[in-house]
Amino acid sequence: MDPDAVAKAFVEHYYSTFDANRTGLVSLYQEGSMLTFEGQKIQGSQNIVAKLTSLPFQQCKHNITTVDCQPSGPAGGMLVFVSGNLQLAGEQHALKFSQMFHLVSNQGNYYVFNDIFRLNYA
Repeated sequence: MDPDAVAKAFVEHYYSTFDANRTGLVSLYQEGSMLTFEGQKIQGSQNIVAKLTSLPFQQCKHNITTVDCQPSGPAGGMLVFVSGNLQLAGEQHALKFSQMFHLVSNQGNYYVFNDIFRLNYA
C-alpha cells in the first residue's frame, strides 16, 4: 500500500468528518490514543471526541495546504504532518494550523495513536 495515498485518504476523511460531524471521529481513535491539543493532553477515544465536540464553535472548514508522510516503525505505521487553514463560521480571517498524526496499522486498518494539534500564530 502506498503510504502517500493512505495519508491523503486519511486526511480527506478526517477533516471532512471533523467539519461535518465531529462525533464521527470516535472510530479513528482507540483507548490508548492520545491527543495533545494546544498543549493539553487527552487520552482515550471518548475523551478525545468529547474535547473536540466541546470546542467553542459549531461550524468550521479545514483547507489543507500540505500533507507530508513517512513510514514509522516495523509494524507499518506512519507519521502524517498536515498544515492548513481553519475557517470558522462568521469569522473573516482563517486560522493557520499544524497537526501531526501517528497512524498505527491494526489488521490492515489504521487508527490514530498520537495526534498533536497547534494553531500557528504569526
